[in-house]
Amino acid sequence: MFSLQTIFGSGKQFFGLLESAAAAALDSARALQVMTRTASATPSLEEFKRVRQREREILNEINAALVNTFVTPIEREEIEALAGALYRIPKAIEKFADRYALAAGNLRGIDFAPRAAMLEQAAVVVLEMVKQLKGMKVEPMKDLNDRLSALESEADRLMLELYRDLYAGNYDGMVVLLIKDFFELLEKAIDRCREAGSVVYRIVLKNS
Repeated sequence: MFSLQTIFGSGKQFFGLLESAAAAALDSARALQVMTRTASATPSLEEFKRVRQREREILNEINAALVNTFVTPIEREEIEALAGALYRIPKAIEKFADRYALAAGNLRGIDFAPRAAMLEQAAVVVLEMVKQLKGMKVEPMKDLNDRLSALESEADRLMLELYRDLYAGNYDGMVVLLIKDFFELLEKAIDRCREAGSVVYRIVLKNS
C-alpha cells in the first residue's frame, strides 16, 4: 500500500533505493575480491546469489514506486536508466563468479585479485556518486567521474598487457582461452560501473 504522502510527496525515497542498489553492487564486488583471494576448488556462490536477489527486489521497489508516485525528484527515465545500470553491475560480477566456480581447478596460478580489487574500487566510487546525487553538485561529481574514468583507463591498459602476454606463447591454448575469457568478464564488470557512473554524472549535469 502506498500512502497519499508517497503518491503526492517529493519522491525522495528514490535516492534511498538507488543508494541501496549501489551498495548491493559494492557488496557483490567485495564478495568477488574474497573469492579471488581464497584458494578453493569449489568457491561458494551463495553471497552472489543473495546480492542479486536483493538487487532484483530493489529494482522491483523502484518500478513499483515509479508507478505509484506522482512526483519524482528527477525524471522517471533517469531513475529507470540509473536503476538499470546499477542492476547490471552485480549481474556481470555473478557471471564471472559462476564461471570461476566451474573452472577454478584449471585456473591455479592465475591471479585475478588485482583486477577484482580494481573492480571493488570502481564500485566504491559508484556508491559515492549515488550518495551525492541528491546534492546535484557538479564539481564533486566531476571529481568522482574522473576517478572512475581513470580506473577504466587503467583496466584497459592492463588488458592490453594481458593480450601481449598471452600472444607471447607463455600458455597453452586451453589456458589462453580461459584467461582471456575471465579477464574480459572482469573488464566488463568495470565497464558496467563506468556506465552507471556516467548515468549519474549526466543526471547531475542536466539537473544542477
